[in-house]
Amino acid sequence: MLEVYSRDAGSLQNRDSLVGFARRRVDARPTQNTASLRLAHAGPAGSFVKRTVDILGAAAMLLALAPVMLILALLVRLDGGPALFRHSRIGAGGRTFGCLKFRSMCLDADKRLQELLERDPAARAEWERDYKLRNDPRITSVGRFLRQTSLDELPQLFNVLAGTMSLVGPRPIVRGELPRYGTAIQEYLRCRPGITGLWQTSGRNDVDYAKRVDLDCRYARTWSLKQDIVILFRTVGVVLKQSGAY
Repeated sequence: MLEVYSRDAGSLQNRDSLVGFARRRVDARPTQNTASLRLAHAGPAGSFVKRTVDILGAAAMLLALAPVMLILALLVRLDGGPALFRHSRIGAGGRTFGCLKFRSMCLDADKRLQELLERDPAARAEWERDYKLRNDPRITSVGRFLRQTSLDELPQLFNVLAGTMSLVGPRPIVRGELPRYGTAIQEYLRCRPGITGLWQTSGRNDVDYAKRVDLDCRYARTWSLKQDIVILFRTVGVVLKQSGAY
């Protein structure tokens, strides 16, 4: 029943050079007219605490939400397709990984997107600007509900257990978004992508792309366990209000 549909885009080119960016975390703070660099990462202890919280939190949520996830999987499969969708995203150190979601799109999603972008200049401009469409013809009726409630992201708890994602972190991005981060990609690559994060609790899809990049980089520079806990609690309110979700 939990068959996975995958459109993995392959490995990231020049991965070795990108992995080097993840070796340390640097926070640039201005000192008068000069920006001084200091190591802002909490070190091995902080990484251990964050990973421990991820494992315990993801395991607890999977156990508690297992009945809900089973029902959602059955609903998604009503159109004959798989319940889960795995899409290639960029993780810590530039490594690609399969980001799991409940499938919210029709089976011929790529074809529908291509046809729409070819005939609708406005939709093409929106896609090139945001990598999203507010009125996306690929979304199924069940998928629209899943997206509005963010329930489509529950399978990412398995990503957290596998160590490719964190409960809190930057948005998981696709390979095509890397150039849009410019030199800021170095900061993004220092963290595991998160199920939730500053972007999700700061307006989500209502935030323009430049602000998304800024929020991702701010998280990488200022990580703390306290901040993660605050974001997790804020996420509950955002999900209930369905803020910026489509």
